[in-house]
Amino acid sequence: MSVDTVSLTGWGRTAPTTALRFHPRSHEEAVAAVRGCGPRGSIARGLGRSHGDAAQNAGGSVLDMTGLDRIRTIDAGAGLVVCDAGVSLHRLMEVLLPLGWFLPVTPGSRHITVGGAIGSDVHGHDHRTAGSFSRHVTEFALLTADGGVRTVRPGTPLFDATAGGLGLTGVILSATLRFRPVATSVMSVDTERALDLDDLMTRLATGSRRHRYASAWVDLTARGRSTGRGVVTQGEHAPLHMLPAHARRTPLALRPSLLPAAPFPAPDLVPGGLFGRVSAAAFNEFRYRRAPRSRTGELQRVPTFFHPLDRAPHAYRFPGRGGFVHYEFAVGDRRAETLRRIVGRISQRRCPAFNAALGRFGQGGPGWLSFPEPGWSLALDLPAALPGLARFLDGLDEEVAAAGGRVCLTADSRLRPDALAAMYPRVDAFRQLRAEWDPDGAFRSDLSRRLSL
Repeated sequence: MSVDTVSLTGWGRTAPTTALRFHPRSHEEAVAAVRGCGPRGSIARGLGRSHGDAAQNAGGSVLDMTGLDRIRTIDAGAGLVVCDAGVSLHRLMEVLLPLGWFLPVTPGSRHITVGGAIGSDVHGHDHRTAGSFSRHVTEFALLTADGGVRTVRPGTPLFDATAGGLGLTGVILSATLRFRPVATSVMSVDTERALDLDDLMTRLATGSRRHRYASAWVDLTARGRSTGRGVVTQGEHAPLHMLPAHARRTPLALRPSLLPAAPFPAPDLVPGGLFGRVSAAAFNEFRYRRAPRSRTGELQRVPTFFHPLDRAPHAYRFPGRGGFVHYEFAVGDRRAETLRRIVGRISQRRCPAFNAALGRFGQGGPGWLSFPEPGWSLALDLPAALPGLARFLDGLDEEVAAAGGRVCLTADSRLRPDALAAMYPRVDAFRQLRAEWDPDGAFRSDLSRRLSL
């Protein structure tokens, strides 16, 4: 097992810290790394797509799990897959889609490990019908603080604490996942523009009842009567008869290299700090005007529909050298006015927000620290160097907490600990379970220290 010292950040490139990084290639090596982690503890890390500091451990150790990347068994009749925690969702799509099976939950990037997807309990555009990732996990193997490996199944406290628990209950080594059947690797996509936030919310709420997948891009730089305008995108897996004749010969082929360019591609060399107020507004204006007023039945490949930003690997450089803060929150259906007020505040402040996404959540998952809850979610990226950003986001936190909402922890790098209990009412149960299973603090992270988890 190789070991090196490395400086790590989240995907937003904020709050870098240094840790000792282990590269286990087997379950036995992972056990040895945890047992020898030292007083600062350890935390598992996948492909580094968590925006905040959940997979960092200043002065301690980090387990790079990407070396545990075997797909162990596939039940092609039932859609059940057993794989190591370091397998990426991209790899699972490559292997399972040609067999007629698709991930039940697909987040905004396919470059996420299975262990990370469970530890963050990720969600996708189909949350109203599919829920979050942990609902499709039948069991996982968890390396706990005492060096033992336990099989954990749904309905147990250890499962509920680990799903969305950000790696703080132990190291997920492998998992059994349930996939869903599809007929093609093509999506049938409907797109429509919305004039303002109320119009956008109405279209999205209606669309999410009629389509399995629904989301909306929001122009947070628009002001006045256009505040909160955006583009709603809805989709379904296309049936075979919708495909052109030549495509029906290989309907389940996944060909990312042959896809058309992403709707908003970034060049390979993006100048740092591209997104100031003026440039962000101009970019958003272009993106809004480029979208069709209304278009139905457009055929898109799976990566184009689900993961457009994966086609723009340098988009994270837009905000400049200081990186960006990913702010994501959710509020219930009856607190939609809080969402409207926050969108108005961002617009009036003229924040250079980019990649803002509005979504609908269905029933929350079992995880004690899982983010989704029924209602609305808004995610946006802001330059970390924006003057007064910390105070501004603290104010948004207060509004979200007062409305009974919550901020997404796996995307967070700056939430204050006093806001946590109001947002996550089961946090005390999580702390108690941690104290029972890990009394000496073998599993720690920068996030856990910051939030006293």
